[in-house]
Amino acid sequence: MYQLEEETEADWWEVEALYDLCFSPSRTGLSSYRLRDGVSTVAALCLTLRADGLLVAAIRYWPVEVGGEDALLLGPVAVHPTHQGEGLGGLLINESLTEARRLGWERVMLVGDAPYYRRFGFRKLEGVIMPPPTNPDRVLGLPLKAGAWDRVQGLVTKTTGA
Repeated sequence: MYQLEEETEADWWEVEALYDLCFSPSRTGLSSYRLRDGVSTVAALCLTLRADGLLVAAIRYWPVEVGGEDALLLGPVAVHPTHQGEGLGGLLINESLTEARRLGWERVMLVGDAPYYRRFGFRKLEGVIMPPPTNPDRVLGLPLKAGAWDRVQGLVTKTTGA
Protein backbone atom coordinates (compact mmCIF):
# COMPACT_ATOMS: atom_id res chain seq x y z
CA MET A 1 0.00 0.00 0.00
CA TYR A 2 1.24 3.47 -0.92
CA GLN A 3 1.26 6.53 1.34
CA LEU A 4 1.24 9.95 -0.36
CA GLU A 5 2.30 12.76 1.97
CA GLU A 6 3.72 16.25 1.95
CA GLU A 7 7.50 16.12 2.33
CA THR A 8 8.67 17.01 5.82
CA GLU A 9 12.00 18.35 7.03
CA ALA A 10 12.76 14.85 8.31
CA ASP A 11 12.37 13.50 4.75
CA TRP A 12 14.90 15.92 3.21
CA TRP A 13 18.03 13.75 3.18
CA GLU A 14 16.16 10.59 2.23
CA VAL A 15 14.67 12.45 -0.75
CA GLU A 16 18.12 13.81 -1.64
CA ALA A 17 19.49 10.25 -1.60
CA LEU A 18 16.71 9.14 -3.96
CA TYR A 19 17.54 12.01 -6.33
CA ASP A 20 21.24 11.08 -6.20
CA LEU A 21 20.35 7.48 -7.03
CA CYS A 22 18.10 8.43 -9.94
CA PHE A 23 20.08 11.38 -11.36
CA SER A 24 23.58 11.20 -9.79
CA PRO A 25 25.08 13.64 -7.30
CA SER A 26 26.31 15.82 -10.18
CA ARG A 27 22.68 16.87 -10.81
CA THR A 28 23.25 19.88 -8.56
CA GLY A 29 25.52 21.34 -11.24
CA LEU A 30 22.59 21.80 -13.63
CA SER A 31 21.41 25.34 -14.35
CA SER A 32 18.02 24.73 -12.73
CA TYR A 33 19.78 24.24 -9.39
CA ARG A 34 21.08 27.80 -9.52
CA LEU A 35 17.43 28.89 -9.40
CA ARG A 36 16.84 26.72 -6.32
CA ASP A 37 19.94 27.68 -4.36
CA GLY A 38 18.94 29.57 -1.23
CA VAL A 39 15.23 29.44 -2.12
CA SER A 40 12.67 27.50 -0.11
CA THR A 41 10.54 24.92 -1.88
CA VAL A 42 6.80 25.37 -2.30
CA ALA A 43 6.27 22.96 0.59
CA ALA A 44 2.59 22.19 -0.05
CA LEU A 45 3.52 20.77 -3.47
CA CYS A 46 6.56 18.73 -2.44
CA LEU A 47 5.32 15.18 -2.05
CA THR A 48 6.71 11.82 -1.05
CA LEU A 49 5.32 8.42 -1.88
CA ARG A 50 6.12 5.48 0.36
CA ALA A 51 5.47 1.76 0.04
CA ASP A 52 5.45 -0.04 3.37
CA GLY A 53 7.30 2.90 4.91
CA LEU A 54 10.08 2.98 2.28
CA LEU A 55 10.49 6.06 0.07
CA VAL A 56 9.79 5.08 -3.55
CA ALA A 57 9.09 8.44 -5.21
CA ALA A 58 9.31 12.18 -4.61
CA ILE A 59 8.56 15.46 -6.33
CA ARG A 60 9.55 19.03 -5.49
CA TYR A 61 8.53 22.49 -6.70
CA TRP A 62 10.28 25.83 -6.44
CA PRO A 63 9.06 29.38 -7.02
CA VAL A 64 10.65 31.28 -9.92
CA GLU A 65 9.91 34.34 -12.01
CA VAL A 66 9.70 34.55 -15.78
CA GLY A 67 9.77 38.08 -17.12
CA GLY A 68 8.60 39.31 -13.72
CA GLU A 69 5.69 36.86 -13.52
CA ASP A 70 5.46 34.16 -10.84
CA ALA A 71 5.76 30.53 -11.93
CA LEU A 72 6.43 27.14 -10.46
CA LEU A 73 9.54 25.19 -11.39
CA LEU A 74 8.69 21.48 -11.24
CA GLY A 75 11.50 19.16 -10.39
CA PRO A 76 13.03 17.00 -9.68
CA VAL A 77 10.57 14.14 -9.80
CA ALA A 78 12.08 10.72 -9.18
CA VAL A 79 10.95 7.14 -8.79
CA HIS A 80 13.18 4.48 -7.25
CA PRO A 81 14.46 2.13 -9.99
CA THR A 82 12.67 -0.84 -8.43
CA HIS A 83 9.32 0.96 -8.86
CA GLN A 84 9.76 2.60 -12.27
CA GLY A 85 7.11 1.78 -14.83
CA GLU A 86 4.34 1.62 -12.23
CA GLY A 87 2.94 5.09 -12.97
CA LEU A 88 4.17 6.59 -9.71
CA GLY A 89 5.84 9.59 -11.33
CA GLY A 90 2.61 10.36 -13.16
CA LEU A 91 0.67 10.03 -9.92
CA LEU A 92 2.94 12.56 -8.19
CA ILE A 93 2.76 14.97 -11.12
CA ASN A 94 -1.04 14.79 -11.40
CA GLU A 95 -1.64 15.10 -7.65
CA SER A 96 0.75 18.03 -7.26
CA LEU A 97 -0.61 19.88 -10.31
CA THR A 98 -4.14 19.52 -8.95
CA GLU A 99 -2.98 21.01 -5.65
CA ALA A 100 -1.09 23.81 -7.43
CA ARG A 101 -4.31 24.79 -9.23
CA ARG A 102 -6.24 24.66 -5.96
CA LEU A 103 -3.65 26.94 -4.33
CA GLY A 104 -4.04 29.49 -7.13
CA TRP A 105 -0.81 29.03 -9.07
CA GLU A 106 -1.25 30.00 -12.71
CA ARG A 107 1.73 28.46 -14.51
CA VAL A 108 4.31 25.74 -14.11
CA MET A 109 7.49 25.00 -16.03
CA LEU A 110 10.26 22.44 -16.09
CA VAL A 111 13.31 21.31 -17.99
CA GLY A 112 12.64 17.82 -19.28
CA ASP A 113 11.77 15.40 -22.05
CA ALA A 114 8.82 16.66 -24.10
CA PRO A 115 7.60 13.16 -25.08
CA TYR A 116 7.20 12.21 -21.40
CA TYR A 117 5.70 15.48 -20.13
CA ARG A 118 3.39 16.04 -23.12
CA ARG A 119 0.90 13.58 -21.61
CA PHE A 120 0.41 16.01 -18.71
CA GLY A 121 -0.17 18.94 -21.07
CA PHE A 122 3.34 20.46 -21.07
CA ARG A 123 4.51 22.15 -24.27
CA LYS A 124 7.72 23.87 -25.37
CA LEU A 125 7.87 27.44 -24.09
CA GLU A 126 8.84 30.01 -26.71
CA GLY A 127 10.78 33.00 -25.46
CA VAL A 128 11.36 31.59 -21.97
CA ILE A 129 15.08 31.38 -21.29
CA MET A 130 16.62 29.20 -18.63
CA PRO A 131 20.12 30.03 -17.37
CA PRO A 132 22.73 28.37 -19.60
CA PRO A 133 23.57 25.74 -20.41
CA THR A 134 20.00 24.58 -21.06
CA ASN A 135 18.65 23.14 -24.29
CA PRO A 136 15.71 25.44 -25.18
CA ASP A 137 13.78 22.46 -26.61
CA ARG A 138 13.61 21.02 -23.08
CA VAL A 139 12.07 24.15 -21.51
CA LEU A 140 8.43 23.17 -21.13
CA GLY A 141 5.41 24.82 -19.59
CA LEU A 142 1.84 24.15 -18.58
CA PRO A 143 -0.81 26.79 -17.94
CA LEU A 144 -2.76 26.00 -14.79
CA LYS A 145 -5.15 28.78 -15.74
CA ALA A 146 -6.25 29.44 -19.35
CA GLY A 147 -3.80 31.74 -21.12
CA ALA A 148 -1.38 31.88 -18.20
CA TRP A 149 1.69 31.58 -20.46
CA ASP A 150 0.39 34.05 -23.08
CA ARG A 151 2.83 36.97 -23.41
CA VAL A 152 5.04 35.62 -20.58
CA GLN A 153 8.61 35.61 -21.84
CA GLY A 154 12.11 36.33 -20.66
CA LEU A 155 14.80 34.98 -18.43
CA VAL A 156 13.84 32.56 -15.66
CA THR A 157 15.15 33.97 -12.37
CA LYS A 158 14.93 33.35 -8.64
CA THR A 159 11.89 34.90 -7.01
CA THR A 160 12.53 38.40 -5.75
CA GLY A 161 11.08 37.39 -2.40
CA ALA A 162 13.78 34.73 -1.99
